[in-house]
Amino acid sequence: MKDNKSRLFSSESRMSDLITAHPSLLSMITRLGIPLGFGDRSIADVCDASGVNTAFFLLICNVYTFNNYVPSTAVILGTDMTGLVPYLEKSHRYYVDKRLPHIERHLDAIAQKLSGRIGLVFISFFKEYKQEVEAHFSHEERDVFPHIRALMSGKCDTTYSIGEFIHTHSDIEGKLDDLLNIIFKYLPPQVDDDNVLDVVDDILRLSEDLKKHTFIEEKIMVPLVKHLENAILS
Repeated sequence: MKDNKSRLFSSESRMSDLITAHPSLLSMITRLGIPLGFGDRSIADVCDASGVNTAFFLLICNVYTFNNYVPSTAVILGTDMTGLVPYLEKSHRYYVDKRLPHIERHLDAIAQKLSGRIGLVFISFFKEYKQEVEAHFSHEERDVFPHIRALMSGKCDTTYSIGEFIHTHSDIEGKLDDLLNIIFKYLPPQVDDDNVLDVVDDILRLSEDLKKHTFIEEKIMVPLVKHLENAILS
């Protein structure tokens, strides 16, 4: 997709129209600190009122809406990226504090209705996955994000490089597919409960959101940091 695909989202369009057309963007905008209650205000007006750079907002909207949208390095470097790290950090908190506990509650309710080992399999698998996700995020918050902030402030940070992130970055959404396979294959047929439908829907939504999160890190954050490293360290 060409970079001008971003023009599908005009800064002058009404924010309410955007969210009505693409309700999946709702959780994303709240992580950017944009509250509901847009009225008839434009995207630009709503972003300005919330202290969010409009071009950055439109870029993230494109990522979440168009699966084949890959911004060029020129687009990335031409966009104010000061909100990138705060957005990624808020996304971490959203996943750890809200989405994962919500899924865990559903799994606990399902496990309580199961006899034998299968219920424990669900719970232990998910607990292990949650620990892996928390460790993944902790690494980024401890090592990667401070490195980016240092570079953005013009400091020469040689203690870490984005190459280390690329080398160690793991797939944290793949195990959610494994969890779904366990549910589909081994959940006893007598368990007919809204919790099952809810947890499957929650896992699918979280998996898709994490894929976008990974995309932002690998296709936006990494090219940005490479440029900053080269500019400062060359």
